Amino acid sequence: MTAAQDDAPDAGRPGTGPVGAPAPPGALPPPQPGYGPPQPTGHVPPQPGGYGPPQPGYGPPAGYGPPPSGYGPPPPGGYWPPPPGSGPHGYRPMPVPLSPDGRPLADFGTRLLAYMIDSALLSAVATVLFLPIYIWLITSTFDNMATTYSDPYATPDPSAFIDDLFVPFLLLELGLVLFVLIAYYVYYVEMMYRGGQTFGKKWLKLQVVPLEPGAKLTRGRAAKRYLVEFVGGLVPFFSFVDGLWQLSDKPYQQTLHDKAAGTVVIKVAP
Repeated sequence: MTAAQDDAPDAGRPGTGPVGAPAPPGALPPPQPGYGPPQPTGHVPPQPGGYGPPQPGYGPPAGYGPPPSGYGPPPPGGYWPPPPGSGPHGYRPMPVPLSPDGRPLADFGTRLLAYMIDSALLSAVATVLFLPIYIWLITSTFDNMATTYSDPYATPDPSAFIDDLFVPFLLLELGLVLFVLIAYYVYYVEMMYRGGQTFGKKWLKLQVVPLEPGAKLTRGRAAKRYLVEFVGGLVPFFSFVDGLWQLSDKPYQQTLHDKAAGTVVIKVAP
């Protein structure tokens, strides 16, 4: 067989003709040396939803077994209820401060409001009693001055102004201070020691009681409270220190006049 005959059958096979001969249209290129058919990779074709089955080796996380015995299925939403006694979001409320006999103590805001009510009542009484006197004193003083200095050429006498206006006003101020001290004594001592309450404390359900359980509030204890709170209050800024002391006092939230008398202020059940 000649060389031309040997090459004749190869001419019809794609890619086997002479070097440089074009392959027929639509024929696949010959495999390159060193590259065999594709090896299986274990890839599973995707399912109709677009996601294939999970790969082997991906199970549930370790340590997440079934819930312990005694727990039923979780409620709707997947959150277990907070433990008993907890507030919203599982937070436990702060414990209420108690007196030595176990009754709840009054907080700062309620005590301050009761004090403001009592002060407003006593101020109203003092205003009703002393305002007419002030008006009469001012009116009569200016009438006397108008009569005395009716002559436009008269020389003013400073001593007459002091006698007619300054001294009466000074005496009236002293009388007002004495009235307030006496009225506060009757209100905060004589009324307090009988039931441990003023009008303001009674309206807000508060009561003054001795620090010792079972002891009785006496006139002496109430008088000590009064002396420290009001007579001591004549010292500048002492009233602020006295009232704000309870914010830092532990565990009974006492003011300075409470400590002096050995008392605490509690909440009374309605």
